[in-house]
Amino acid sequence: MLKFVDTPQQMPEKRDSAERRADFREIYARFDPSRAAVQASRCSQCGIPFCQQHCPLQNNIPDWLMLTAEGRLEEAYEVASATNTFPEVCGRICPQDRLCEGNCVIERAGHGTVTIGTVESYITETAWENGWVRPTVPAAERSESVGIVGAGPGGLAAAERLRRLGYRVTVYDRYDRVGGLMMYGIPNFKLDKSIVERRTRWLIDSAVAFELNFEVGRDATLAELRARHDAVLIATGVYKSRDIAAPGVGLGNIVQAMEYLTASNRQGLGDEVPSLADGSLDAAGKNVVVIGGGDTAMDCVRTAVRQGARSVKCLYRRNRENMPGSAREVKHAEEEGIEFVWLSAPEAFLGDGVVRGVRAQRMRLGLPDASGRQTPQPVEGSSVVHDAELVIKALGFDPEDLPGLFGEPALPVTRWGTVRIDWRSMMTAMDGVFAAGDIVRGASLVVWAIRDGRDAAAAIHEFIEKRQSDSLALAS
Repeated sequence: MLKFVDTPQQMPEKRDSAERRADFREIYARFDPSRAAVQASRCSQCGIPFCQQHCPLQNNIPDWLMLTAEGRLEEAYEVASATNTFPEVCGRICPQDRLCEGNCVIERAGHGTVTIGTVESYITETAWENGWVRPTVPAAERSESVGIVGAGPGGLAAAERLRRLGYRVTVYDRYDRVGGLMMYGIPNFKLDKSIVERRTRWLIDSAVAFELNFEVGRDATLAELRARHDAVLIATGVYKSRDIAAPGVGLGNIVQAMEYLTASNRQGLGDEVPSLADGSLDAAGKNVVVIGGGDTAMDCVRTAVRQGARSVKCLYRRNRENMPGSAREVKHAEEEGIEFVWLSAPEAFLGDGVVRGVRAQRMRLGLPDASGRQTPQPVEGSSVVHDAELVIKALGFDPEDLPGLFGEPALPVTRWGTVRIDWRSMMTAMDGVFAAGDIVRGASLVVWAIRDGRDAAAAIHEFIEKRQSDSLALAS
């Protein structure tokens, strides 16, 4: 270890931008064993590992880096998977530059961070190839069952933990495939769908049951699920796209990011997608404008390039330093030819029936708001028109009306529409009904959903154990 002094940082080979613009394959190759070991050996094995402290899952990063450097890869996988249900997913899509790698001590000292994410992916892919990833087999089966609403990362992480404890677990989801945003929201060039499908088979082999194309409120009410299970976990995520109020926003070819990304991902999975077949959600040959500055906006601009857009612009009302998305993603996008128009906000959408342009106003940054970021303010007389035959709104997501959808008006929600829970117990005010992930904390990262799912599973186990103990005490 401690090789950072004389060993430079090195990422896996990255495909040339001109090549990767033409397909949806992942942009990085995989580390070969020797390079992975060398890069892992750069870890300084800090007494206080800030990488671990800034990981929502508290992954034991220095430990599995040391094991990788020593060639003990099966042990490295066991350590990595002990805290993370999806290490191969987090290794690919976590914004490491804002979390573990961004807080690496040697990065702060100017030596360049340890490439934690790529080593994590390498460890897990090696584990799959060698048969080290085995279905979960509990020490003893339990009679109690848990229903989980939502087959995204939070619900799946909870399902795996509960199955490990021996519970009978059924996951309900309204989509036709397992994975939530990992399946339909994240493009293949960041997360190939075979990765998600592989984990789905692993969960099925672990005896987790799935009921897909299932909508709570249509196929069963929340009350009926509560009667069916000893506990219910709500892990639906947030899917209601935020909108913008501006003249012309109702013109044709102005679409929401999730609609656009889902269509592209479905096509990649081999589905028939009418909105792509008729060209309405196809960027080919069009001037495309994406509005927003988060990771979803980056997914949209990079998808549009791969569809063959004539030009792609990203309008964001703040500057690069205040962008909420990953800086690494911005760099990839710039390499692929996307133009970023910083300090720019849409003022109106122009066109006759369908959009032909976006009139945007220049912004300047004023005083910080409640989030700590400077507030954008318009600059009078600074409007510019950007040509656009397709406009994609990537403005973030809010919760849907779950009490209405679930047929359960008693389900407590906050003023933002998120499900209200007691964070110590992860339970709502309804006995035996828990919630976790984005539906509780608002739109966030996959890694936070995994963390919440893991914590919710522990809370559900404690709840069922206590109820069983109380019943035995009353019986005696």
